[in-house]
Amino acid sequence: MFRYCPDCSSQNIQFKEGKKSFCPDCGFTFYHNTAAAAGCVISTGTEIALLIRAKDPAKGKLDLPGGFINPGEGAIEGLRRECLEEISWDPGPDLVLFASFPNIYPYKNITYNTCDLFFTITAPGLKPGDFKLEEHEIGGVLFVNPFEIKQEDLAFDSTRRAINAFLNFRK
Repeated sequence: MFRYCPDCSSQNIQFKEGKKSFCPDCGFTFYHNTAAAAGCVISTGTEIALLIRAKDPAKGKLDLPGGFINPGEGAIEGLRRECLEEISWDPGPDLVLFASFPNIYPYKNITYNTCDLFFTITAPGLKPGDFKLEEHEIGGVLFVNPFEIKQEDLAFDSTRRAINAFLNFRK
């Protein structure tokens, strides 16, 4: 993770146990902890909203609205903020948590380990035109039957697992 110790500038910095940088020269330790993220399955009752990613990682692939939770935010608060930023739509506070999965998020030569929390909300009558997209992040929105989604079209492993969990959750 580091080439030099941020504390003493030593080149002896080591990455240990897949989670921490350690400098044997000064004792500096930095834990590369799991980042929290949240996604939302927005359902009309028959279809769900999927976003087309406009940037890497996984540019052009399908994803759920959501993103990283900021320091000082709870999962629902962070998810509501992300939905407002990405699609200008607030799912409100009545989100239901239905699954959580680990994920790998590669970004600018750093691999982030995440814990992705997945919520759902039903919004009958919602249409793609009800969303105003953040165009530098979102390339489009589709409303699709969740049973017809091709797994290979989804951006991340945790999203694939979440869609499967959602289908089982609805039963």
